[in-house]
Amino acid sequence: MTGVLLGFGVVAVIAATGFATAALLPGEARTMRAGLTPVIYYLTNPALMLVLVAGTDLGAVLGVYTPIALATAAVAGALFALFSGLLLRRGAARTAVGAMASSYVNAGNIGLPIALYAVGSAAPVVSVLLAQLLVIAPLYLVVFSLATRPSRRTGPGAATATGTAAPAREGPSTLRTVVRSVANPVTIGTAAGVVLSATGAQVPEVLWIPLEMLGESSVPMLLLLFGMSLHGRRPFEQRALVPDVLGGTLIKLTVMPAAAWTVGRFGFGLAGTELLGVVVMAALPTAQNVFLFSSQFRMPANAARDIIFLSSILSFPAILLISLLLH
Repeated sequence: MTGVLLGFGVVAVIAATGFATAALLPGEARTMRAGLTPVIYYLTNPALMLVLVAGTDLGAVLGVYTPIALATAAVAGALFALFSGLLLRRGAARTAVGAMASSYVNAGNIGLPIALYAVGSAAPVVSVLLAQLLVIAPLYLVVFSLATRPSRRTGPGAATATGTAAPAREGPSTLRTVVRSVANPVTIGTAAGVVLSATGAQVPEVLWIPLEMLGESSVPMLLLLFGMSLHGRRPFEQRALVPDVLGGTLIKLTVMPAAAWTVGRFGFGLAGTELLGVVVMAALPTAQNVFLFSSQFRMPANAARDIIFLSSILSFPAILLISLLLH
């Protein structure tokens, strides 16, 4: 338990440093964020994923952890859909975005440091990344595309209330968006790690050591960037969406971890650190990709943005409580 608390403390201190930097040095912090983001996205995060996945037992990940991640996401998303559709009477577009926000975790940015420092294993986060990049994100993007088809609205050339022709809404190509969501530097680094792990190939040390150095620098930079991003955010700008935001956040931070514990404990017989890993991954905050995807498809994204913010604030105490309960 001491190791978990120490790891959680390390994560919290670095994130708090980022938050304090944004509060005390707002101008400099904006410059830092602008510089850190592409470095992490294109260099350090892909290198970290390559190194981690190359040393991961893919059989254990694909046979146990990935099915748990898929089942957990399905439970959380389905529950929000019922809550939104039956109780709140929201439309299909708003329900779809809220379901994704309730079930799509920030594994790439926050999951990596948590898994490495608090759990001590990369297997849980690798499984979540594989499940989200290859299955969950493409499925939701297809749903988003269907929800924004012109025929679902007025149809091309349909008359508006003023009698004029309404222009057809041309959303992005579903296939193009799915490909872009999967074909990114992190996925490429992960794929390279999968090849190394599956084949047992060895990278020359003159290349491997720099990759490790780049990967090791990614975690503290990710946490600093995360802390900076929390400063100055104001949730609940639309009061009518408070039930959506609170319901989505509650499902994300309570129902989803409970589902992960249930599936992992009784479906796969996990215990100890392995069970802690899958539950902690389920308690991660909502990924910012949800807001990006929904905005790109012109979906109602305000609730997703607030769920991301609120779950980011509350995920740390939720993960600490989970660690205490599962000790």
